[in-house]
Amino acid sequence: MENRIAILGIIVEDRDASYQVNELLHAYGDQIIGRMGVPHHDHCCSIITIVMDCPADTINALCGKLGRLQHVQVKSMLAK
Repeated sequence: MENRIAILGIIVEDRDASYQVNELLHAYGDQIIGRMGVPHHDHCCSIITIVMDCPADTINALCGKLGRLQHVQVKSMLAK
């Protein structure tokens, strides 16, 4: 399957969910080529941007696992 470039936007609304998010991101670390995290103290949340280079199925699998976590929102955008 052909690799795709993707950007994932993740919002973590509860710090307790951060551990689970980081566990998943670590598990997919071989496919992640960049990561930026920004704490937003005024809204008590964290914003994480992930750049991946892997098959679309892998991207969708990670998004699905992240999306099932409580207090976590995720959206993805794939290059054509």
